Amino acid sequence: MNDLILRQVKVTDPGGPHHDSVVDLLIRDGRIVKVGQRIPKGEATEVRHAGMHASPGWIDLRAHFRDPGQEWKQGIANGLDAAAAGGFTAVCILPSTDPPLDGRAEVEYLLRRAQGHAVRALPIGAVTKELKGQQLAELHDLRQAGAVAYSDDQHTIRNTRLMLLALQYVRGLPGTGAPVMVFPKDPDLSAKGMMHEGPMSTRLGLRGIPPMAETIQLARDIALLDYTGGHLHAATISTAGSVELIRQAKARKLRVTASVAAHNLLLDDGCLRGFETCYKVMPPLRDSHHIDALREGVKDGTIDAIVSDHRPEDRENKVLEFGPAAFGIIGLETSFAVANTALKGHMSLRRIIERYTHGPRSVLGLPVLHIAEGAEADITLFDPELNWTCEVADLVSRSHNTPFLGQRLAGRPMGIVSQGQWVPGRALREAAVA
Repeated sequence: MNDLILRQVKVTDPGGPHHDSVVDLLIRDGRIVKVGQRIPKGEATEVRHAGMHASPGWIDLRAHFRDPGQEWKQGIANGLDAAAAGGFTAVCILPSTDPPLDGRAEVEYLLRRAQGHAVRALPIGAVTKELKGQQLAELHDLRQAGAVAYSDDQHTIRNTRLMLLALQYVRGLPGTGAPVMVFPKDPDLSAKGMMHEGPMSTRLGLRGIPPMAETIQLARDIALLDYTGGHLHAATISTAGSVELIRQAKARKLRVTASVAAHNLLLDDGCLRGFETCYKVMPPLRDSHHIDALREGVKDGTIDAIVSDHRPEDRENKVLEFGPAAFGIIGLETSFAVANTALKGHMSLRRIIERYTHGPRSVLGLPVLHIAEGAEADITLFDPELNWTCEVADLVSRSHNTPFLGQRLAGRPMGIVSQGQWVPGRALREAAVA
């Protein structure tokens, strides 16, 4: 990459030396070499856009790339391209593939496929072999190979003792403890459920998933954490009860963190009135009571990170009757815009950006990154005030299962600088052509 100057960007970097300043950034050989005003151009490429902000690179904690096993739905290269389009400089990739990421070879395969890309691939290793919840995977080998966390994705570890052993084992691994990421859902209470249990599910005649299916499972795992120590991460919580359980656990100084999917902050269960399968997600869209609690959890720091919960599906699994349709939507390209639309006016931009930067880094035990001279150039550019309509051309993902096509959103990623590469977003590319 040639020298790059980012002109007159407003830095959004909580705790950083240039937070809230409007500056020029000179980037050379993958590092920020100068922060100041009116930096001479020289031979550098200049990037300028009215209203452009810069923050430390965003990290997504929860994405499926379907590789190996179902590459036609996404694939690693296409998934990383989608992450770049969404403003992410690193993305955690879930292990629910075929075969799953439950051994060293599978993690090494993923990292090889991701080599050379501007977006860092962060593999999440399986907690149990083949995600079956019967025997622990080779957790030490997974960590040595490059796994940043452990998860069985949406598979519940029913065996309480096995879950206890997983927390104990991971706590004893050398280095910064990787979190055990759980998807809190009691499989019996949620069996055959298709949406949030409430008046809307009754009206539509669909079997509901009660909020207690999430809170009961989460309460068990927090109790195990209290006994074992270590680090538990509750992925994509969706209920007011879960927010309160996490809040109380943090007050007791337990090392517990949590994330929420961006779409669960904006959409409610009323979206399912037309039985549109693009609104069929897991955890399900809840009602306004739970959405308000989730937003408050993001605001006060109970919820550490906002995630895309990117789950690509082909038309054969999504465009059919509601019952047999697969759960999940793609979210990498729209995550920030959806969250910003949901939270704008409820909290400061600083708080929102923290949930994409410092929050995910804290979950993974990574050092805090700031925009400063001499620091690695790991930067996300975005415009929080830009209103735009999501179109098919904005979707880099091979799969297009999203409810946001044609929807008006507020805030848009403009590009990333990462791994010594400059990747402009669609809005900047179109502005350059114009």
